Amino acid sequence: MLAEGWALIPAPSQRHAMDWSLALLSQGIEPGIEHILEADAWGLSVPLAEHARALTIIQQYRTENRGWPWRRELALPDFVFDAGSLVWVLLIGAFFGLSEADPHFKAAGVMDVAAVSRGEWWRLVTAVFLHADVAHLATNSAIGFVLLALALGRYGTGIGALAALLAGVFGNAVVWLLCAAPRTGLGASGMVLGALGLLAAQWFALRQAHPRVWLTGLGAGGLLFMLLGSSPGTDVLAHAGGFVGGLLLGIVPAHYPKLARNGAANLLAGFLFAALTLTAWWLALR
Repeated sequence: MLAEGWALIPAPSQRHAMDWSLALLSQGIEPGIEHILEADAWGLSVPLAEHARALTIIQQYRTENRGWPWRRELALPDFVFDAGSLVWVLLIGAFFGLSEADPHFKAAGVMDVAAVSRGEWWRLVTAVFLHADVAHLATNSAIGFVLLALALGRYGTGIGALAALLAGVFGNAVVWLLCAAPRTGLGASGMVLGALGLLAAQWFALRQAHPRVWLTGLGAGGLLFMLLGSSPGTDVLAHAGGFVGGLLLGIVPAHYPKLARNGAANLLAGFLFAALTLTAWWLALR
């Protein structure tokens, strides 16, 4: 029996009651967890004056935690983690398997400065999907999964994926323009660092609202690049090109956050991503 001035909210189980109580506590409502022995049922007791608000909070909590959505709000405002980047991880894993099964596959797609100079431009694209060994693949997959998920969440699944790919292509193009033959390269690192550049580009859109903070955000992106993209023995030039490419490609869409939720724009960008990838590999393997 509840005391006067209190209301009971039934819960399906003890676990639900405990989870809902944490949601209510986060909103300033202090509930009691009730175990009704006669019916072996659980519930929450809340002040009668807060009953309606408590029901609204619980309903919102249930809506936000239904199933396992691909896109989840993070604790930070305006940040979305788009686990669609897992598809990209599986994609580069599949390309690695193909390249290990057939050496010609890797030779046809590697970024070769001399070959690109002869007109084989598609190598700038195909090299993004190739890796030298399992360690190379694992490193790019682990770091890329997180950075690309954040970039997709910020810019939209299709738009973010296309921009990151183009940033990786830009990184390979920088190597082609600045390095003499013989020079080869491969790997998704340029695309991964391109995703980091896209995330850093967000701060350009915040320079007016936060004039003292946006340079700090860009500086943080630069420090992460130094940590992730300038290790000895790696293709620093391709990494730098990818990071700069991400910055340049992200400046304009960063000013239009609603574009990330535009289904038609993301569908078109996803189609262009697939078309560019398939066309490049078709030309490489024909």
